[in-house]
Amino acid sequence: MAKVTLQSIADQVGVSRMTVSNAFSRPDQLSAELRARILAAAAELGYVGPDPAARALARGRTGAVGLLLNGPLSEAFADEVAAAFVASVSDELTARGLALTVLTPPRDESFFPARDVGMDAAIVYTCEPDSAGVDWLARRAIPMVAVDQDLGEAVPRVLVDDRVGARAAAEHLAALGHTRVAVLTLARPGTPVRTDEPDVLSTSHPARERMAGWREGLGEREPVVGYVALGTEGDPYAAALELLRTADVTAVLCFSDVFAYAVVRAAEELGRSVPGDLSVVGFDDNPLAATVRPALTTVRQDVRAKGRIAVERLTDVLAGRPAEPVVLPTELVVRESTGPAPA
Repeated sequence: MAKVTLQSIADQVGVSRMTVSNAFSRPDQLSAELRARILAAAAELGYVGPDPAARALARGRTGAVGLLLNGPLSEAFADEVAAAFVASVSDELTARGLALTVLTPPRDESFFPARDVGMDAAIVYTCEPDSAGVDWLARRAIPMVAVDQDLGEAVPRVLVDDRVGARAAAEHLAALGHTRVAVLTLARPGTPVRTDEPDVLSTSHPARERMAGWREGLGEREPVVGYVALGTEGDPYAAALELLRTADVTAVLCFSDVFAYAVVRAAEELGRSVPGDLSVVGFDDNPLAATVRPALTTVRQDVRAKGRIAVERLTDVLAGRPAEPVVLPTELVVRESTGPAPA
């Protein structure tokens, strides 16, 4: 059977080869009726479309945008906040005729997505700034937008006002009379749940900013700090148990609602009631926060807006327009997991 080409379709419909090409690559150049006739003829002849690699080479664009994550995709989907962000990015890219390519850490050096996958631009999501993925994107001169991370003035960024939100959470506990407060936050890989090392805090923008906000809100009261290591080795529940067993505190400020729920479970395991014996504050307003009992006091961020704005900024970068940094507001949401400090 002879190979079906653009010319084969052109002959079938009675148009030029360029008109058939436009039906696939530049549909805005044709009427809806003519494009429908061409696509119907292509389907009848068994033509599936131009070779994607050849089309990308000819156009100088792949039509794909990378999303660089700091762990496997399964981790992102296990976290409702990260999953909502990925869904928002994917929906917004689809609406703009672009495809999402997920870039995750490699299993070995034989295939490194950030190094080897074709893409027009990339969104860097909560990655450590010194990660190999970020380095490879920069070396390839791939246009980037950073989300929840500051990669320098040359890279547009979409941030959440983490510091203000964390400060509000700490001030809320202080107003309730809590003077012995702990923090359960994110650390570098390999960090034990309790350590006296001074520089184990994750270098991610949210971790640094939230710690600064908590300390500002607590004033002279320096918090006891517990850590959950970044990645699959981190176990929030084990860290929460260790923290509550070894620290005499009446409240815990948490990096996320997932961490906060782990603290609630650990408190129950140790026979402490929330909020009677222990107040707990999360961050993100994950759907989990409103459904668990007690419902979690938390700091709300608009995750879907963050994904939408990230794609808008990336579109600006690809079009050569200036992409100003964006800082999205946060809001303290008081629920059942916080109460007055026990006497």
